[in-house]
Amino acid sequence: RDNLPQYEKADYEPYRIHINDEIIYRLITMDETIAKAITQGNRSTNLTEVKSYRVYSDGSIDLPFLEPIVVQGLTIEEAEALVQEKFREIIPDADVKLTLYNKTFTIIGDINSGTFPIYKDKLTIYQALAMSGDLMNQGDRKHVRIIRPRDNAAPDVLEFDIRTNTLVDSKYYYVYPNDVIYVARSKGSFYKVASYSGFLALITSSLSLLVSVLNYTSL
Repeated sequence: RDNLPQYEKADYEPYRIHINDEIIYRLITMDETIAKAITQGNRSTNLTEVKSYRVYSDGSIDLPFLEPIVVQGLTIEEAEALVQEKFREIIPDADVKLTLYNKTFTIIGDINSGTFPIYKDKLTIYQALAMSGDLMNQGDRKHVRIIRPRDNAAPDVLEFDIRTNTLVDSKYYYVYPNDVIYVARSKGSFYKVASYSGFLALITSSLSLLVSVLNYTSL
């Protein structure tokens, strides 16, 4: 395997909020009047209901009692601190916990396709593939792709060889929210479909990739 590609190490970059992301937050306060208003009369807790707030095309979100707040381009921690700062202007003891609602990635191609949760920080490509049951025998390990959406631009398409150990800590190593991982069928086996169901899976995965790319380019 001396001819395997060699990838450079890259520093991990935390996820930054994009347009159309969905944000959820909890607000904790000892002010019963505010707590009741926020929880719509729920007397048993002072936490907000679990409701998501979309990031609009101008990068802002609209939260109860606040002016629109621009969160596009911020990390989750930065957005959390900003939202807490804004709430404390009207609720001095406000404590805010904020997270991403659409914290998922999608896998398509010659693999068990589906959408899966990102259950931990720094989820790796190996862990992501394992969640779907790993690659099938005819999956192309030399040309795995990650389609990563960008705001107001065509998505990035990152292609890499999953067999090399230099993949670890490279720019291809971590999976981010909204990523689409595409595993193509290896060239030598493209027409070697063992069954009718395999043929349908091949056609479906190809159409899924096309739809995913069209959806991201139209955002």
